Amino acid sequence: MESRDNYGIVPFLFGTFMSSAIAILIALPLGLAVSIFLSEDFLPLPARQVVRFVIEMLASIPSVVYGLWGIAVLIPLVESVGKPIASHLGRFGLFAGPVFGNSMLTASLVLALMILPTIAAISRASLASVPGTMREGAYALGSTRWETIFGVIIPTALPGIVAATILALGRAMGETMAVAMLIGNSSRFTWSLFQPAGTLASLLANQFAEADGIRINALMYAALALMFLTLLVNIAGEGVLRFAQRKTAGLK
Repeated sequence: MESRDNYGIVPFLFGTFMSSAIAILIALPLGLAVSIFLSEDFLPLPARQVVRFVIEMLASIPSVVYGLWGIAVLIPLVESVGKPIASHLGRFGLFAGPVFGNSMLTASLVLALMILPTIAAISRASLASVPGTMREGAYALGSTRWETIFGVIIPTALPGIVAATILALGRAMGETMAVAMLIGNSSRFTWSLFQPAGTLASLLANQFAEADGIRINALMYAALALMFLTLLVNIAGEGVLRFAQRKTAGLK
């Protein structure tokens, strides 16, 4: 953020957006898959209860524990797996440069794990609330189980799934401790997933305690930018949610 009293938050804005987007891209399909298997009786009741317990337990784990787990497990894993990937795909921007364990990819993977319970729990509740008559009607028309799920149940539960995604994205953008421990906290702008980066939340956590003078003003502007970024995401999510609700009303 600082170099000879020159301040800027563009790398941290990009890091916030990039890490949250990668986390959503990973967590959304996984969370939706888990919610389908829990709500559509693919598993016996005892197995579903165990899976639900594990998902709920993940939601209650403090973020610092996720950070410590990332340091112990993910950083060595990303380094060992990333080196051969970078050697073959290093000419592409997302995999260019040397491979670091403390990187955008490591932080994004932990963020995906942290927001997975939110997506899975809310999506499962939305899928389970779809009236049974809609399932029966689809089966009566000759639809298979998967055709019913993707053609009737998921479209009907789409507003709840969108709401889960918005909540998960908001948490990913504002997550501080685990990201600060894993992302590398670099102020350099980079497209590479294997390079250290930074987010607005990690910037505030790392520098605000020792800031003074003009640095405090710069960090307050960074905090304001994070607030407006979160507000814009929620406004956009509200628009998508209302659109999904109108589409769902048209299906009924």
